[in-house]
Amino acid sequence: MVVVEVAEGVYWVGAVDWSIRDFHGYVTRHGTTYNAYLVKGDKVALVDTVKADFSAELLAKVKEMTPPERIDYVVVNHVEPDHSGALPLVMSVAKNARVIATGAGVNGLIRHYHREDWPLSVAKTGDELPLGGKTLSFIEAPMLHWPDSMFTYVKEDGLLLPNDAFGQHLATSQRFDDEVGDVMGPAAEYYANILMPLSTQVTRIIEKLKGMGLRINTIAPSHGVIWRKDPARIIQAYLEWSEGRSRSKAIVVFDSMWGSTEKMAHAIAEGIASRGVEAKLFHLRRDDINEVLSEALDAKAIIIGSSTLNNGSLPAVAGFLAYLKGLRPKGKTTAVFGSYGWGGGAIRAIEAECKAMGLEALADALAVKYVPDQDELQMCVEYGRRIADGIKS
Repeated sequence: MVVVEVAEGVYWVGAVDWSIRDFHGYVTRHGTTYNAYLVKGDKVALVDTVKADFSAELLAKVKEMTPPERIDYVVVNHVEPDHSGALPLVMSVAKNARVIATGAGVNGLIRHYHREDWPLSVAKTGDELPLGGKTLSFIEAPMLHWPDSMFTYVKEDGLLLPNDAFGQHLATSQRFDDEVGDVMGPAAEYYANILMPLSTQVTRIIEKLKGMGLRINTIAPSHGVIWRKDPARIIQAYLEWSEGRSRSKAIVVFDSMWGSTEKMAHAIAEGIASRGVEAKLFHLRRDDINEVLSEALDAKAIIIGSSTLNNGSLPAVAGFLAYLKGLRPKGKTTAVFGSYGWGGGAIRAIEAECKAMGLEALADALAVKYVPDQDELQMCVEYGRRIADGIKS
């Protein structure tokens, strides 16, 4: 079992899940990790645990550093089972340990595990737990991304343990950002698919951290790698994403019944790119929706196309719109296009969903009956150019 020192006296004792591919609807094609941290002073604290399947692995790692029965505190930053699943086994061994969580976390643990006999303590922002040589400070972070969420800060090391904030679903044998290639890509995808609807809370917690004047040398989240090279980089990225900052970029997403809408999509993307605006094209039945949303994160415009089916959009487009609506994107514009036979209901349905999301239209919708000819494809190119001009204005 490989234990990794994060800071002097602080150790990663988590688990790597190489094979998981579905994380309650999030496609984890690169696996994930469940990060737990052992903090050793005169007393010992375990900050977070792991998914229940990896409980034995967690205890084996802990044993390399200290007898598990010597754990004095178990800090639960978040009750969700991928982080607290091993808690029953840990508490059965560390019989004298006290569990520390937010008020909502304590209630959540009781509802999850029905163990009122566990010694439970409530932590609030500013509370400190001296371990002797190490001091844990707690910061409530409600709705990042559950009501019970909390950050733990190791004062002596400038080490922030923020649970589900600043993470990535990324399985790797390396533990640190400077040991891995692309970390920002997985981090953006993680934010787009999990934290985007909570952007207001993200902005608030970052301002809260700044206001507390914390020295942050390292950020060790609950999923993915640990940020030690330049933790300010991911904090700045979160701030930009939470504020809905975008650049000169459009994503064109579509589904097509017999290829007509697909031809339109390619022509529209060509028109966008011809004006010097970055364009990315996604077929919603072929491409990973998690990747689509990560590309949408810094895009100014989301261009949506569908053929008409049963007077509405194709199922893949309807599903994308439902998923996007739940994420509540900020600062995005849109345009709608599609082909139809005897009725153009898809465009009306998509426009209604975009309006409900508060997405501003860059141009009137573009519809083509049956198969676009060369003149109509050129019309699509011009449509893309108008979209690009709107993005740049």
